[in-house]
Amino acid sequence: MHRRTAARRLERLVALVVCGLALAMSLAAAPAGAAAGGPVLDQDFPDPDLLAVNGTYHAYATNAYGRNIQHATSRDLVDWTVDEADVLPVLGAWASVEPRGKVWAPEVFDNGDGYTLQYTARDRASGKQCIGAALSSSPDGPFRPVGDGPLVCPVAQDGAIDAGSYTEDGRRYVLWKNDANCCSKGETWLHLQQTTPDGARTTGEPVRLVKQDRDWEGELVEAPTLVKRAGHYVLFYSADAYVDERYKTSYAVADRLTGPYTKAAAPLMTTASFSGTVVGPGGQDVVTGPDGRDRIVFHGWRGDGARHRAMYVADLGFANGLPVVRGSKVLYQAENARVHNALVRDAVGAGDGRAVGHIDHPDSYVEFAVFAASAGAHTLSVRFGNGSLDGAGSPAAASHRLSVNGRDAGVVAYPHTGWDRWDTVQAALTLRDGWNTVRLAKGELYTELDSIDVA
Repeated sequence: MHRRTAARRLERLVALVVCGLALAMSLAAAPAGAAAGGPVLDQDFPDPDLLAVNGTYHAYATNAYGRNIQHATSRDLVDWTVDEADVLPVLGAWASVEPRGKVWAPEVFDNGDGYTLQYTARDRASGKQCIGAALSSSPDGPFRPVGDGPLVCPVAQDGAIDAGSYTEDGRRYVLWKNDANCCSKGETWLHLQQTTPDGARTTGEPVRLVKQDRDWEGELVEAPTLVKRAGHYVLFYSADAYVDERYKTSYAVADRLTGPYTKAAAPLMTTASFSGTVVGPGGQDVVTGPDGRDRIVFHGWRGDGARHRAMYVADLGFANGLPVVRGSKVLYQAENARVHNALVRDAVGAGDGRAVGHIDHPDSYVEFAVFAASAGAHTLSVRFGNGSLDGAGSPAAASHRLSVNGRDAGVVAYPHTGWDRWDTVQAALTLRDGWNTVRLAKGELYTELDSIDVA
């Protein structure tokens, strides 16, 4: 009963995020090269994994430019130097070098006596993609394969890809995905499995965490990244077809390491949430920045049509243990906000089929709770319907008074659309780091609210 109660509590918490009562994102104070401003490494650098060693960030990526595993370094997560050498020049004896381009998704960590690289490659015996391990005394490599065979290779489940690493209470785990979408088109699961401290050998049975079960996840979930924040385990993952704008990043949360995990009802990062400036954001990792704050690192195609998966870095905040990414829009439904002296009604064409109307009195307002990852200037987008008429019975513009954290922030003006005909307008506002309140109150004439987003 206790576990079911905890799971229900997490379901309610995640639902609050999607409804817009908990989280938003901030574009403010963007460091050069952050997601809002463009990639930090503008070349083909998919599935980035980051490791900080003595003030230097090491980034590793999927094969390209003749290297099995790419490597780059930075002191600030902004300016990067690309290593011309292949840090995994030789694959394990179990792995086939043909066809080329089958070495994927590195995971590198400090194992206490050196460094471990876990990588995906083609298993010679089964023809499936599987995960191997390699060791080095330096994060710069070269890494040398260890073991007589792959680290994880469940052939009956179509192999394994996308290793991730997690440690807790002195125990190390590998996360991985069974690669069913490649072959049998069955269920893809993200797994957690204990390993030796160096991550070169498994010591426990795999535990299933989540599978693809949402329409927007398509036929797969993959690329697991696990962190713990504010008492919650947060499992980031990528979903859907990696080859185009459908690829995306989402998350699930749990109170226990092995779950049950409760998924967010909507993705965390998508092509649309970045307004098309980043296409197919995925393959994510989480790292602590030089200022001690979290960053999310991921790949994506540039919105201008360039056909390589560049590396992006964005501020990552956690509100009550749940993630918010700077630059990625989050939707807030008005009916789930604080509604004062106004009415929630069924509304044709509105998100979730409901909107807030009758914001008609001097003290009427709708107030949203917004969490920003960093302080500064933002853009507020409001989806509205305005059927107001002037004294002569002609269509008329209307407005709401805008306030942020109790301070006047001007007005939001709405052109005439007609009732139940929804459109979007934008307004500037400034948010502080952390929690904010954004209030839209009675202004000129009458307007109904469907939703807002902040970016």
